[in-house]
Amino acid sequence: MKPAACRTWAASVQRRQRLRPFAASQRTLCGLALAAALAAQGAAAEVIHRERSLYQTILVTKQASTLCLQFSQRRMQRKQSCLDQRRPKEMALTYTKMMMAALLLNPSPSRALIIGLGGGTLPMALAALHPEADIDVVEIDPAVVKVAQRYFGFTAGDNLRVHVQDARVFTRRASQAGPVYDLIMLDAFGADYIPEHLMTREFLREVLALLQENGALAANTFATSKLYDHESVTYRDVFGSFFNLRLRQSGNRIILAGHRALPSLMTLTARAKALAAPLAPYGVPIQDYPARFSTKIDWDVGARLLTDQYAPANLLQGE
Repeated sequence: MKPAACRTWAASVQRRQRLRPFAASQRTLCGLALAAALAAQGAAAEVIHRERSLYQTILVTKQASTLCLQFSQRRMQRKQSCLDQRRPKEMALTYTKMMMAALLLNPSPSRALIIGLGGGTLPMALAALHPEADIDVVEIDPAVVKVAQRYFGFTAGDNLRVHVQDARVFTRRASQAGPVYDLIMLDAFGADYIPEHLMTREFLREVLALLQENGALAANTFATSKLYDHESVTYRDVFGSFFNLRLRQSGNRIILAGHRALPSLMTLTARAKALAAPLAPYGVPIQDYPARFSTKIDWDVGARLLTDQYAPANLLQGE
């Protein structure tokens, strides 16, 4: 905080609290704020790994005890996963916590599919919570798998398998065998956004074909984007009514859906209470989520569906 800004801030405090201008207590607070700002500048994130893969530039940054995985492409750079080394179990990013809301639709998955690995936060959490479950992870970029293993503690095993291939190829082949999974998480992102071929009606129909009757789907999207209306009508067309989970502290919107009618608030609340203790080590405020679930149609119902012939990723440019 610059001195001029500090004086302005102190003056605003004085006006609100009717204190003498820039009293000693305010000077102390302002000094602390300035020290904190300087400390934050001094602890800028350090790039500890940079790699150009076939699909993007992969960065691993470290700031204090926190590691973050980022994808860089043209002008965009977004955090995909973060890990606080002091608390490795706790989910560092809000959106990963929100994705765990899928367990409110199916609390005990026996077979799960996760599309998009990132640092491996979601599959590792699911594997720990449900060690008996079979989990398939699909990740197109082999370099991401290696980085997740080296820096973020991701480890595959007998019940946790990684398939290095395009998710569209995987779902198309797997859907021919019929329903397989009772939990599917869509979390494939590049530096810009979700790959356009993983947003279309055709792709979502393949995903739905993989979902068992009691299955649940969670899809990570943006809370605000030029594709919001298009995504919403496309999910509605394939899955029918779905829950939106949006939080003030996150720029993400999680779509929650399934084959069956959506659970009632009473059911969601009861499940959240039962899941509170198991999810506590991960920092997931699961009991806060049911009240935030919404089925309100907050999009343009006349927006064009996203299809294999119409998936205009260019709409995101300039965001």
